[in-house]
Amino acid sequence: QVQLVESGGGLVQAGGSLRLSCVASGSITRINAMFWHRQAPGKQRELVTGITSDGNTHYEESVKGRFTISRDNAKNTVYLQMNSLKPEDTAVYYCNANIVESTSSLPRSYWGQGTQVTVSS
Repeated sequence: QVQLVESGGGLVQAGGSLRLSCVASGSITRINAMFWHRQAPGKQRELVTGITSDGNTHYEESVKGRFTISRDNAKNTVYLQMNSLKPEDTAVYYCNANIVESTSSLPRSYWGQGTQVTVSS
């Protein structure tokens, strides 16, 4: 069974940096696009950034120039480098990936359990 496990969240002061990691494990044939979403208290989950299998990226407007997504295909890992953090970046951050398992020819969407990021002012 495929699992996504995030790490790297924590408490940081405004202006600081954090690096999130998400590792996919299990019987994986191929990982297509990978994403980071976030959900702040009382708000809907939103897409923050995504990266295709060949490295094309997109970013939500409020994080452009501050966040960088990257991936290591050999390690089935996606990263989120977050710089110049603001209190409004406080949220639970979720990793999401479209993965083809060894038992199927079609991709499925998988989610991690989330990691808390808290930015103090």
